[in-house]
Amino acid sequence: QMHLAESGGGGVQAGGSLSLSCVASGGTFSSNSMGWFRQAPGKEREFVAAIVWGGGNWKYADSVKGRFTISRDNTKNTVYLQMNSLKPEDTAVYYCASDYAGWPLGTRVDEYEYWGQGTQVTVST
Repeated sequence: QMHLAESGGGGVQAGGSLSLSCVASGGTFSSNSMGWFRQAPGKEREFVAAIVWGGGNWKYADSVKGRFTISRDNTKNTVYLQMNSLKPEDTAVYYCASDYAGWPLGTRVDEYEYWGQGTQVTVST
């Protein structure tokens, strides 16, 4: 059983930056792919970014390409999401998730087995 805990959310003005972290405990973090999803009020949870177990392959939603960067440090059991040039439409609860299968990188909610509790990101105009 893997436990995931996100941190780093908060409020920022449009154009600003935030960095999210997700620390994993239990399970085999270094062999799992990791993903970030987000859910805005009244909307379905959507894919943001994912990274393969070794860190050498990743995938992004079109809406965040060029602005967000996913990375991981397997020595710290941590996955990161650096968010730059934030927009009001990025406002959501952000969740990290773990995919035991590892490959290919998943973009659907049902491809991930473990989820964190989420951290709120609010971007104001």
